[in-house]
Amino acid sequence: MGGHLLVALSAHGYGHAAMTAPVVQALRRRRPGLAVSVQSAVDPAWMRGCYGAETALWSEPIGDSADFGLVMRSILEVDVAASHHRYRRLHAGLAATVSALAAKMRRSGVDLVLSNVSYVALLAAREAGIPAYALSCLNWLDLFGHYCGGLDGAQEILAEIRAGYASARAFLRPSPAMPMPGLPNLRSIGPLARQGRAAPDRLRALIGAAAHEKVGLIAFGGMAYPLDYSLFPRLPGWKWVLAGDPCGHPDLIDRETVPMAFGDLLASSDVILGKPGYGTFTEAAVNGVPMLHIPRPDWPEAPYMIEWLRENGRCLEIEGTDLFVPARLEQQLQKLFSLPAKALPAPSGIDDAADLLAAALPADLCRQA
Repeated sequence: MGGHLLVALSAHGYGHAAMTAPVVQALRRRRPGLAVSVQSAVDPAWMRGCYGAETALWSEPIGDSADFGLVMRSILEVDVAASHHRYRRLHAGLAATVSALAAKMRRSGVDLVLSNVSYVALLAAREAGIPAYALSCLNWLDLFGHYCGGLDGAQEILAEIRAGYASARAFLRPSPAMPMPGLPNLRSIGPLARQGRAAPDRLRALIGAAAHEKVGLIAFGGMAYPLDYSLFPRLPGWKWVLAGDPCGHPDLIDRETVPMAFGDLLASSDVILGKPGYGTFTEAAVNGVPMLHIPRPDWPEAPYMIEWLRENGRCLEIEGTDLFVPARLEQQLQKLFSLPAKALPAPSGIDDAADLLAAALPADLCRQA
């Protein structure tokens, strides 16, 4: 046996699961026979595609232990009142939820917990006497504090969140990330990102694009961006692949009809159109694909991601309303392509994290693997 790893993943979009997957893959290479279980409310079919059919999914509810992060009104807007209500409900029964999850960890023979970025799972690991690590570019201590810190009962909730994160052996903070000044156990590591296999000619053939045409990838993350794509500009020499309904637009292709892994699709594209988000930004940089992004002014993590991508890749901002103005969209694309290319950053955080986690597995299990 190679031991049993429990990965607790936030369902606040797909980014937490996506950025953790290459770390788990690297750890599996270091520890053959490692059993992996995943606790998350993310779509099970998507999770199996990301983590493998051999991964056990803890999908049944254990109290309110599945990490939700924040309640969103839209892809860009946090529902502050609903988020506050849900945190108050969670923390009203926190002790019982932590004990129930700790009991399941013990029954399942979990040897190590990796959380991105559930503090409930970390508290349960502490109660169960299981070593645990946090891994994320953000944390709910800072985000709940930003949006709800002045509301009723928030200070007590923040104290319990802080205790959960502080109980981890280390909070692995991959670049780029928020500063996180309130956490005593931070350990900075390199970026986490998948390196795709660029095959632009194959992509053009799959979507019926001519050799001279450029291909853009529209990727706004796990929650759909409310756009009427039938009104999207027709730019000469461009085709676009998106996750969603093309609304009959002749230049848009549904991602589901393109038989190509997402990482390869991203690496094969000429540009990415999306929002500031860890996975998209780091994969754009690592794969050398320029990024055109809408603003995300009220998201505390956004300035740090944008600054990092400007230093490590090519990116420009475009207002959401300008996406439907052909001249403005074309102008920003031309400006983006005129920026100098940067040396590709290495996704060194994958090995940083996997080495640390491999060393944390019990020694007798490591010798057996």
